[in-house]
Amino acid sequence: MPKYFDVHSHLNTPDYSKDLDEVISRLKETETHTIVAGVGFESSKKAVELAGKYEEIYACIGVHPIDDPTEHYDISKYEELAKHPKVVAIGECGLDFYHAKKDTDYERQKKLFLDQISFALEYNKPIMIHARNAYEEILQILEPLKLESGTKLRGNVHFFAGDLEIAERLFRIGFTLSFTGVITFARDYDEVIKSAPLDMILSETDAPYVAPVPYRGKRNEPTFVREVAKSIAEIRGEDEEVVRVALVNNALSMIG
Repeated sequence: MPKYFDVHSHLNTPDYSKDLDEVISRLKETETHTIVAGVGFESSKKAVELAGKYEEIYACIGVHPIDDPTEHYDISKYEELAKHPKVVAIGECGLDFYHAKKDTDYERQKKLFLDQISFALEYNKPIMIHARNAYEEILQILEPLKLESGTKLRGNVHFFAGDLEIAERLFRIGFTLSFTGVITFARDYDEVIKSAPLDMILSETDAPYVAPVPYRGKRNEPTFVREVAKSIAEIRGEDEEVVRVALVNNALSMIG
């Protein structure tokens, strides 16, 4: 069993091209596991390759809502990737109205999201959600689908930045939330972290982005997830070891 679990990283990006072996060796040394998320077919394929090569890595395959607006969801390609035993989730998928205008891009993003939800249901996988300026719209899609699909529709909202009301609606439909290194230097998330059931939150890095204190300004990497776990315990006023174990168990529960 790993000591730490980073449920969302991007080790499949060029940021690690020069020293990936060293980054992986640090995963081994610190007993950290990570889910590498795809943002399109090529990065999903790379995530699966990494998962196949390293015990500490799992893959999440899908198309990000706005990373490449011209990319469609080619089911036949993803069916091939989904056969790999270490593909544990579909995504990152969702809606983003921070980088794109809702009035011109909603229908395209919604279709892309629904295609991936259908795929996840067919393959009985959780979805890894990207939501930016779009929590209400995400819930308007997920809440009715939950009534139809029951426990098969499940997943995690990565890099959660919503308020307590949004968090509680997500918990009610069985979705977990993951938090990044931002919680080590910003207090915006404290209320949600304190109020959340411990079995409904996860730790992530979103590496190479948003490195936690004391690594701010540097390239992030999955081993730094220990700082996120430590911060979650501090914010909740709970024993660090109890929280560490719970976060790992929550991740293992998500990936089945």
